[in-house]
Amino acid sequence: MNLTRRSLLKTALGLPASAWMLNFRATSAPYAGQVKITGIKTMGLDNVNDGCLIRIETDAGIIGYGEAGLPSSAARARIEMMAPQLVGQDPLAIERHFYMMASTQYSFMANIPTVSGIDIALWDIAGKITGLPIYRLLGGPIRKNIPVYSHGGPSDMLDKSQCKAWADQVKAAPEGFTAFKFGFGGPRGGGGGRASGPFNPSLDGTDFRKVAKSYINLREALGDDIDIAMHCTGQFDTRSAIGLCKAIEPIDPMWIEDPLTVRYSEAWMELKRSTRVPLLAGEKVELVEGFRPYLDSQVLAMIHPDVSYSGGITGCRKIADYAALTRTPVGLHSGPCSLIRFYASMHLGAATQNFFKVENALGSFRGNKEKMAQGPEPAVRKSVFPVSEGPGLGLDLNEDWLRAHITRGDKWWA
Repeated sequence: MNLTRRSLLKTALGLPASAWMLNFRATSAPYAGQVKITGIKTMGLDNVNDGCLIRIETDAGIIGYGEAGLPSSAARARIEMMAPQLVGQDPLAIERHFYMMASTQYSFMANIPTVSGIDIALWDIAGKITGLPIYRLLGGPIRKNIPVYSHGGPSDMLDKSQCKAWADQVKAAPEGFTAFKFGFGGPRGGGGGRASGPFNPSLDGTDFRKVAKSYINLREALGDDIDIAMHCTGQFDTRSAIGLCKAIEPIDPMWIEDPLTVRYSEAWMELKRSTRVPLLAGEKVELVEGFRPYLDSQVLAMIHPDVSYSGGITGCRKIADYAALTRTPVGLHSGPCSLIRFYASMHLGAATQNFFKVENALGSFRGNKEKMAQGPEPAVRKSVFPVSEGPGLGLDLNEDWLRAHITRGDKWWA
């Protein structure tokens, strides 16, 4: 079948009637109109670097929690504009609310990271109203144990002894991770390689040779049973991205992540033509519209939306449906997030056919976010995480932990 951009778009327009949404409509129908939204609040946490928590309250005393992909002060300003369209409404009208919030609204553009947090909270409420976990409302399970990959690495990847010591440590750890991603390891930015100014310097031959040696050291230390990926942050020009790919090709990497700017351009096609390394991107790309040029041109081997930035649970399922038209796998970025985003990603992974992995958010590397849960701490074992069976997100929050980590200057559910 010859799929053109026009035929793909026509197919995408039919996605609102997908089976997962029809399943939700049928399951939630007996409860429609029984609960109303009464308020939307936010709170920032001092160890969540790229988002804030959302709390939606209802007249039935049922509370839903979400996580937006921007600071609480910025989210509150946008919620003030959206609240009149949500307060007093049925929280189960999720798709209607999504289209209303995500549309271009005069006189401002819809802020999708805020929409994402509200959408997650609405799904949490829907699960609590129906008594079902979110993944079942989405038509799952396709799987209940969700594959997870991690990150980290020695402080100096050019040092073979450090690589060996780090590899021995992670191989002995109880999580049993089978995949890790690492920074580019060059001299201009260390592990993650974030630019210190407005632009990252172009890399040169010395940089590429050091990167190649670093990744050879990692492969030798980890062996062939653990996958290795490179993590970038959209900071490189095309020449540098091509050089990085050539440097790591010999170790058979799982992917290179976000080597170019997140805005699609012809540079992505040039990069794909220049390397055999699988390309991955998407953590700061919004909605199906943002992913369309990547998927239509087939430049990415995998896409990597973030549920708190790319459109919430509703938006990410629509993205996954569009990606499925070209059999493109969908992973989920979580990064320095809270358990709310992590759990929301797990429910998506449990109910999405073309899903492959979620980024890990647990452990000391991420600030021990598992302590945010009331009761037994959640944990990854054998590189998988079991999706919660509780209603909604299935997450009981530890309020003492939350109070201890409120962002300085913020208030308890402002």
